[in-house]
Formats: sequence, C-alpha cells, structure tokens
Amino acid sequence: MRIAEAPSPGTEPPSDTGPAVAAPRPIRSAGVHRRWIATSCHPRHRTIVALDMEKSTLRTNPVKRELRHRTYLILDEALRQAGIRERHLDRLTDRGDGVLALIRPVDEVPKTLLLDVFTPVLHTLLLEYNAGVADDPARCLRLRMVIHAGEVHDDGQGFFGEELDVAFRLLDARRVKRALARAHGPLAVVVSDEIYRAIVLHGYGGIDAGDYEPGVRVRVLDRQRYGWINVPGAAAPLP
Repeated sequence: MRIAEAPSPGTEPPSDTGPAVAAPRPIRSAGVHRRWIATSCHPRHRTIVALDMEKSTLRTNPVKRELRHRTYLILDEALRQAGIRERHLDRLTDRGDGVLALIRPVDEVPKTLLLDVFTPVLHTLLLEYNAGVADDPARCLRLRMVIHAGEVHDDGQGFFGEELDVAFRLLDARRVKRALARAHGPLAVVVSDEIYRAIVLHGYGGIDAGDYEPGVRVRVLDRQRYGWINVPGAAAPLP
C-alpha cells in the first residue's frame, strides 16, 4: 500500500493509484510516553494502610454492598478525625472486600498519628456501627488492618511493588485472621517489623509496645518478613 501524495493546486489526483491513504500522523505523545515510562520506574515512599473485611465471601451481595459502603464511610471519618486530608493521600484503591490507602510522606502526617489517633478512632467507629446492627450479625463489620511503609510504584494502571506485597501478605496471614476470629472486638491490626521497630517500640504518644504481639511471618522475594499484632481492647496476650 503506497501513500498518496497531495495533488498540486488545480489538478486532479491520478485515477490509477487506487484509493488514497492518508499519511500517518506523527506520534506527538511519544516523548510524553517515554517520560511517563521513566517516571513510573521511580518508586515513591508511602505509608501503606490496607483494610480487609472478615468473612466477606459468606455475605450476600446486598449485604456485601452495604458493608463495602460502610467501610469507606468509616475509613473516611477515621482519616478526617486523625487530620489526614485528601491532599495527603494518593487515590484510594478498591480491593473488593477491602481498600488500600497510600499516605504521602508529609510532616503533617507522621506515622505515629496512624497508631495513636487513627487506629483508636477506627476501632471506636466500628464499635458504634456494630452496636446499631447487633440484632443482625450478618451486617456486623469486622476488619483486619495492616500498617507498613516503603517504596511504591504507580504505572497508571495501579500501584505495585515489593512493599505492597509485604503489606498484603501480612494482612492475609493466617495468624492475623485467627487473631480477629478469636477477638471480641471488631478490629485486628498488624504492623510490619519496620513500623514496630521505628515507631511502636519507642512508645511515642499513646502507643504501648506491650499491646503488640510478635509471631507473624511471611515470605516475599525469598526473604522472611515479620509483623506484630495488636487487637484493640484485648485484655490478654494473643494465643
């Protein structure tokens, strides 16, 4: 297939060339695309918070829809009460039965805020909601939450990276699920070893290292990674 040339003014195009084919337009976005590829290769540091609903596969779709909606409302309110605004966050990522929030590294949102303000508020909001639906156990909302931090990539389709893999492995660890299943309260929190050693262990604010139990182990990139569990309101060490 050959590309027809534009005829000179006042002349007709040759009749034996077949249908004219427009010359391809230059790809003006190639440079932009290359810059985007280069940018997406660079990680960004984020504090990672992810929530996951307990026993979501046992709920009917209408109930699941209600609980998904409630999870977002409670998360939004807990973030608001902790002083974490939209400008501090990347876009929320829906996970079907949970949600991922990535918090940008700004001075207004130290990691201590997540542990000594955000987590207690989240726990209280869950207790209040569940008290209102106590006569309908299927509508009660119980969550696992992970708090971690590390380098995250965004390729325009979504977020990815080793530290997200670590966070989700911790969140889905059998011991964390068991801790929530045995708890009377509606929340089980697992923090990565990095968060524990950098924040929890130092007892900033109202954070009590004695509330955290070791024992969560996951493997990512052929390396062992560790987590510590806190069940707000638990009076005794985890079994």
